Amino acid sequence: MRASEIRQSFLDFFEKRGHKIVPSAPVAPLDDPTLLFTNAGMNQFKDVFLGAGTRPYKRAADSQKCIRVSGKHNDLEEVGHDTYHHTFFEMLGNWSFGDYYKEEAIAWAWELVTKTWGMPKDRLWATVFREDEESEKLWKKTTDIAPSRILRFGEKDNFWEMGETGPCGPCSEIHIDQGDGFCDRAGEPGHICKVNGGCARYIELWNLVFIQYDHNAMGKLTPLPARHVDTGMGFERAVAVLQKKASNYETDLFTPILDAVQEISGKPHREPALLPAFRVIADHMRALTFAVADGVLPSNEGRGYVLRRLLRRGCRYGRRLGMHKPFLYKLVSTVVDVMGEAYPETARRARHVTDVVKNEEERFNEVLDRGIEIFEAIAVETGSKKLSGADAFKLYDTYGFPLDLTQLLAREKGLEVDEAGFEKEMSQQKERGRESHKFFHDDASTWKDVSEGKDSEFIGYENLTTDADIRKIRVRGDRVDLVLSRTPFYGESGGQTGDAGEIRGKGFTVAVHDTQKQGDRIIHTGVLVEGQIQSDMRVLAAVDGERRLSTARNHTATHLLHQALREVLGEHVNQAGSLVSSERLRFDFTHSQAMTPEQIEDVELRVNDRVRKNHAVEKFKAALEEAKHRGATALFGEKYGDEVRVVQIGDYSMELCGGTHLDRTGEIGSFRIVSEEAVGAGVRRIEALTGAGAEQRGLVDRRLIDSMKSLLRCRDDEVADRMKALFEEKKELEKRLRKAQQSSGGSEIDGMVQNKASSVAGFKVVAERVDAADTDELRAAGDRLREKLQSGVGMLGAVIGGKATLICVVTDDLIKSRSLQAGLIVKKAAEIMGGSGGGKPHLAIAGGKDPSKLDEALRGMPEIVKSFLK
Repeated sequence: MRASEIRQSFLDFFEKRGHKIVPSAPVAPLDDPTLLFTNAGMNQFKDVFLGAGTRPYKRAADSQKCIRVSGKHNDLEEVGHDTYHHTFFEMLGNWSFGDYYKEEAIAWAWELVTKTWGMPKDRLWATVFREDEESEKLWKKTTDIAPSRILRFGEKDNFWEMGETGPCGPCSEIHIDQGDGFCDRAGEPGHICKVNGGCARYIELWNLVFIQYDHNAMGKLTPLPARHVDTGMGFERAVAVLQKKASNYETDLFTPILDAVQEISGKPHREPALLPAFRVIADHMRALTFAVADGVLPSNEGRGYVLRRLLRRGCRYGRRLGMHKPFLYKLVSTVVDVMGEAYPETARRARHVTDVVKNEEERFNEVLDRGIEIFEAIAVETGSKKLSGADAFKLYDTYGFPLDLTQLLAREKGLEVDEAGFEKEMSQQKERGRESHKFFHDDASTWKDVSEGKDSEFIGYENLTTDADIRKIRVRGDRVDLVLSRTPFYGESGGQTGDAGEIRGKGFTVAVHDTQKQGDRIIHTGVLVEGQIQSDMRVLAAVDGERRLSTARNHTATHLLHQALREVLGEHVNQAGSLVSSERLRFDFTHSQAMTPEQIEDVELRVNDRVRKNHAVEKFKAALEEAKHRGATALFGEKYGDEVRVVQIGDYSMELCGGTHLDRTGEIGSFRIVSEEAVGAGVRRIEALTGAGAEQRGLVDRRLIDSMKSLLRCRDDEVADRMKALFEEKKELEKRLRKAQQSSGGSEIDGMVQNKASSVAGFKVVAERVDAADTDELRAAGDRLREKLQSGVGMLGAVIGGKATLICVVTDDLIKSRSLQAGLIVKKAAEIMGGSGGGKPHLAIAGGKDPSKLDEALRGMPEIVKSFLK
């Protein structure tokens, strides 16, 4: 059977037995801050097991996308070096929420693997928790497994816990004996092949978890009111067994990807020495494709950092196959060909994934060669078998090397990395970051309780004013914070800024300039502008209606913009952040290329067309699943409850949104995009104006064009051509100026070589201060000096932008005969100025913190060069 047939047969089996087939949750669990990635099929049902949520069905089955790269479930180091560990994998699972229990779960599991799939019974083993006599009896009662193949194990292998506390219970596993040839630990002293023996001969196929206890903080197990079944089967392992393959990588889940890598690299993927590299690349590309398709983008923290590590690890292994240019992005289409039918979101977003991966590869390639050079220099300099934590952190902080990449390079050199020292450097950087981002801590003791009862009931969708009681008050200097029993003020959330207005009581007025949400509490922040607050009196809370209306214009326009971008750029566009205020709107979205002027114009025209159509803007509540079924867009990064608020604009847009909106799109007036720019890898940002703001921007642009017409003495349609001609003329003049400067600089370099060079070991050493406007000009002077030296070492120094900069050059003959390297020389010279640097053997650049020591560094050049002579 093909892998797709195996997956479908699993789902069909349980659908026939009354299970609801549910879609896979995203690999990024946006509503669970405790997880970087979804690492098990049960993650999306965690709230049910905790008793905090329900589902409209009692039985479910699915194939869940999972990534395991961190924490307890971290398989990264094994990936590529064995046959069955992966960063991305699928988990087939079936669940019972207070419905069937052990007997059905065991009987159906055995029926599926032996009857439906035909696995040999004499190679299968069952394990149970050592105290779970019930499960052992059920294996004997409901299946025909040989009793001698039912084994008992302890907590480590056969007792499942969600965490240190919470739902838990015994589990029963199915293992398969793949035969003598599968042992990957043969010959190890004391190793015995057996179930749970830690080798690839006996592998776990399916884990049946019986959730029946609650584990409290004191370690006590209390029976749950409802018992659940949670199972998980490693899909890749099951496919390898059913396709009779010695490795997961030999199944049709991986071979097309391996073949594609072989075609790109020209290297055979079955050559043993190259096999780990092929496997790592194939595995990591699956993880990258699914993570980016589900909205994760490479970054320097959290999920994004994990993604960046995987991509850079894949690039590094690509170097082993001779691939020095971006290549991973070419594999996205192959992954989609293999997985797109089961997971159509990968096909819909393939272009976006390809663009993100390519962009990230190109960025990494820019620093990879440079970082490897620095690593090589550090490796040569280190006098021990250990690379310092400070050096490892420098590679991470300056050149973007994840720690595991540095460790990989170090292992190839026979070095260890001081991991504890690296973590210390990382902690110090985080502490510096915390010091620079201090904020007010909301201490509960600073609040004064005024009256009892529920607070923060929001009635602002229907009303802009209401009577209310003050529940809490806090005074800090001239700032007053109030919590009311109910309020029409919208607290900042979902990208929409908080309302402003007034809170008036008998004899006092508070001008509210901001409203924030903290959990379910709405806090009104303002200034006492009249009288003295009498906390025991009722107040009138009144929102600034004009500001609310302006904010609503921008929020409704944001929904129109989102849909217009998807129409013009493609369905891969997803919201990646937003700001909606009364003055403007800002919208971040996933797209890896700058929009063309034509695309920006097209989007703007589409939004304004919908404004003129004056669509009704409907707001209603619905069950989450019903809203999604009707086509409502759930925004990436938002957490939704069972009941959601839906904002529908005609037949054009439907999104889940808790913000405030207009009643008709015509109230927007007009829409104007004022900027489009990149804010990160694969993320663009649009800023726009609506209503009076858009009209005012049009007037400003009109005045600007009129001013340019007057200066250039031309018509509207001639402005662009006149400006272009002026720029061309400016470029030509700058070109002539540079040529003249270079001619003058060439004479200066000749004088240095002829009259100011020192002699060291039979070759020339030149070290002089020069005038340079920027590093490019200094680099050009260095190139000229290297050319004139013929055989020698040169160092030029300049103060650029208030900082000392050095450039060092070494001629080819000295690199070969004397092993001199410009990168090492310039680094040592820069240390005199409290700086650092490096580069290639023939040319390197460095900076110093103390410009006053530039001349000292240049004077020390002869001695520095001597110190590197062998």
